[in-house]
Amino acid sequence: MRFLLTDEQREFGRSLDALLTAADTPAVLRAWAAGDHGPGRALWGRLADAGVFALAVPEAYGGVGPLPVEAAVACVELGRHAVPGPVAETLAAGVLLAGAGGPVAEEWLPGIASGAAVVSLTLEGYGPYAPDADAADAVFTVTGDELRLAPGPGEPSASADPARRLFRPEPGGAPVAKGPAIRAAARAAGDTAAFATAALALGCGEELLRATVAYVKQRTQFGVPVGSFQAVKHRLADTLLGLEFARPLLYGAAVELASEVSRPGAGAGAGSAEGSSGAGAAVAAAKVAAGEAGYAAARTALQLHGAIGYTEELDLAWWLRRARPLRDVWGTPSACRARVLAG
Repeated sequence: MRFLLTDEQREFGRSLDALLTAADTPAVLRAWAAGDHGPGRALWGRLADAGVFALAVPEAYGGVGPLPVEAAVACVELGRHAVPGPVAETLAAGVLLAGAGGPVAEEWLPGIASGAAVVSLTLEGYGPYAPDADAADAVFTVTGDELRLAPGPGEPSASADPARRLFRPEPGGAPVAKGPAIRAAARAAGDTAAFATAALALGCGEELLRATVAYVKQRTQFGVPVGSFQAVKHRLADTLLGLEFARPLLYGAAVELASEVSRPGAGAGAGSAEGSSGAGAAVAAAKVAAGEAGYAAARTALQLHGAIGYTEELDLAWWLRRARPLRDVWGTPSACRARVLAG
């Protein structure tokens, strides 16, 4: 089985990196955390023009997906640049609504693909909070076999990441779809959210490691760079190994998800939802590995930056605050390990 990215996929990643490097994401993050979503929505539109959100939307609704490998490439880059907003949730909503079908899919999926619609959601079994619901155009909730559109974002809750605010959606709202297909679509959406979050965590860890390596080359102690100390080298090597071991698990999960979608008889929405359980263990393995590796990179970065790592003025603080929430959301490490063991 071939796990190497194609030239086109690598070029897609490089183009997103260039786009985001020019976007000054730390400034966008600070505005987003302060409640100014304008710069973030503008960046969201540029990412949509690059095709990011269309990757989870079937062609019948204006997308190009589902394309899990390309989605992994995109989310790793978005994680490396700490793009604000409900990225994983919007991608998962594309899968959820495609599985639901009907008027709700026709209304919302073209907007998700084009970037006109930012969507958050909650699913049973994954906690009650919808990230960035105050910035979303819609918040979907699934309970049992009912899909509802929440009437409002609800009250905010404390979050470790100020640029990833949590909301408990307001209860109520009439069902926009119901039936057994909703349960299947919700399972697929949960896998997609976990998968996208794993990619975001991997990208976050990569940036934390890159910034830390650059810092220890410049910071001197006893007249030499601290990066020359053996203990520092070992810590950085352990961090790199964790990230590199998580990478093949992430792309292996992408291949599993892609094979489920492409198997004979699988439709763009319901088919992929019904088949998602086969790839669930692979997604869980990728989620726990990438989440733990990203969090370990944050701990390494904080230690090796010393007291400067705690400062609000340091851009790295935004990545440090993001690593642990990405590890725990859409499947805690213990829950993911249990799913891997269950097969």
